[in-house]
Amino acid sequence: MVGIIDYEAGNIRSVENALKRLGADYILSRDASVLSECDRLLLPGVGEAGWAMMKLKERNLVDFIRNAGQPLLGICLGMQLLCEWSEEGNVECLGVFGCRVRHFRTALSRTSGLKIPHMGWNSISSLGTALFDRIQNGEYMYFVHSYFADICEDTAAVTEYGLPFSAALCRGNFMGCQFHPEKSGDAGERVIANFLEM
Repeated sequence: MVGIIDYEAGNIRSVENALKRLGADYILSRDASVLSECDRLLLPGVGEAGWAMMKLKERNLVDFIRNAGQPLLGICLGMQLLCEWSEEGNVECLGVFGCRVRHFRTALSRTSGLKIPHMGWNSISSLGTALFDRIQNGEYMYFVHSYFADICEDTAAVTEYGLPFSAALCRGNFMGCQFHPEKSGDAGERVIANFLEM
């Protein structure tokens, strides 16, 4: 059973559809006691980091997530919330991954000419974690974001948009993808399937 952590973030429907395609049982819940019984946890997200952290606190999910013992995958904003801090809202996040989240506008040269948000298909280079089993190095994944996680000791895959950044993060049972695997075709579906096999 996969527990989708409900904190009013977006992209729930696309995540649910991906799980249905893979034949996975899932439940959408904001109740830590229900989620604690699940074999795996998904922390999806589209939205603003400060608002999202407020919602997690309101629902008493912060300590639950930090102490989760089952495999947990954060997607897009969900991955960023697992980092130490986000420039989006200048907010302290969950602190699972040892990196910070910055805005492209802060990090890129004003003369870069790159559009923000970063939106589209980017190739990723995996650093050999189980989340990317049977995924070719250089595979393309779909990104939509204005903020990015720096490269750090938890970086599991990298990509580049004006500068290199973390496309995925892993530490123990915690994983995160900046890209949207549920919108990344067959390769993204394989990432989710790998997560379901953990």
